[in-house]
Amino acid sequence: MHAPLAGIVGALDEAQLELMRACIERELEARLGGGASGTPAVDPAGADGLGAATLHSIVTALSGVPGMGGGAACPRGAARPGGEVSLLPAPKAATDAPCPAQSFQVPEGVKHLTSEQLDELTATFHAWFGAASTPVQRRSRGRLWVAFLMMRHGALRLGEVLALDDGTDLDPLRQLVIVRGHGGREIQLPEPVMREVRRVLDDPMLFGLRGRVFRLDQGYVRRKFYERAAECSIPKEYLNPRVIRHSRAVELLRGGVPLKIVQGILGHQSMNQTANYLRFSDDEVRRIVHHYLNKETRMKTSARNAFTGRVTSIVKDGLLVEVELTTNSGLKVVSVITEESAQTLGVSTGKVMTATVKAPWVILAREENRLKTSARNRYAGKVARVNLSEIAAEVVVDLPEGTTVCALLTVESVKALDLAPGTDILVMFKAFSVILNVE
Repeated sequence: MHAPLAGIVGALDEAQLELMRACIERELEARLGGGASGTPAVDPAGADGLGAATLHSIVTALSGVPGMGGGAACPRGAARPGGEVSLLPAPKAATDAPCPAQSFQVPEGVKHLTSEQLDELTATFHAWFGAASTPVQRRSRGRLWVAFLMMRHGALRLGEVLALDDGTDLDPLRQLVIVRGHGGREIQLPEPVMREVRRVLDDPMLFGLRGRVFRLDQGYVRRKFYERAAECSIPKEYLNPRVIRHSRAVELLRGGVPLKIVQGILGHQSMNQTANYLRFSDDEVRRIVHHYLNKETRMKTSARNAFTGRVTSIVKDGLLVEVELTTNSGLKVVSVITEESAQTLGVSTGKVMTATVKAPWVILAREENRLKTSARNRYAGKVARVNLSEIAAEVVVDLPEGTTVCALLTVESVKALDLAPGTDILVMFKAFSVILNVE
């Protein structure tokens, strides 16, 4: 694997790898009409000029990455406080980085409910169970309630639920549901869900049915699902076990669960079956791929004093252009370049660029000196470390918002400024010293 692709792979977490591998590959096949060999016959310009063959090589590289199950940078689902049985996805983090788990679309042919609709349906079923007025009603509704929980949180097929033996196929200690037979697997339920299942099964009214609690008639189960439509705002055609299973799969993928793990939960034989829940628009494919390509490039050029951000201000005077970048951490860096350079770089508001400043061009000053200077870029920080040689010294300064700046000074200057770790210091560099670059 060549260096750029290795960088991309190293920058992705496993959820993003799986989503990108499966979904970009599907987009390529659709766009190129890929044959049986999987090799594109032509190489039309792909994402913003990125060749389709390059995209294909990225997919090939991503396909060979072993291992699934690490943490994802995208927001994951989280249990609600207070022990409720529903799970909601965590709010999307404010970031410019594209999150494949949040940006995919569900194909039109896949009927599914949102997490909010799933929670409304859960609340409806729970209220219906709680409203049972006789022991017989409570037993009947309790059986349907736990069957619903298996579909809602375990994504089980209706037939798999009805085949469960509540005495041998539930492992409360490990919070597992054991699905036997063809497509057998173990599915972990959220702890509040398993606790609710145990509470219902321990009801004395169900003692005579233990081992057969889930043995219900399919038609009866479907009919009770449809009846719930009158009690919530969900269309009747969406209230069936198949839609609940699809909805749980989409919810897990939206929460950043790796595609390989979702495949295992659903019991799919092929990952392509699970990938059928996902579709990325051309714009999203371009945005995701370019983000990680640019991220890899930024990693290679970030040896010292590289600030990556978006252009937030442009001022022109006919000869020179003043460009302000704002990094994700909020640091503002100003550069002055020629009009010709700005045109060559395609500078525009919102464009992602990297500003670099060579260490010898960084000026350090003690704040108590109260120097007046023409340097546009001025930041207060603390000295993190000082590396001395016989002639020069490398001084590393940490800025409050998390950026690290390196300056190269003479040893005499370090002595004159009395620099040591923890010293408050001003970091300055002129706008003309800032070099802008973009891929």
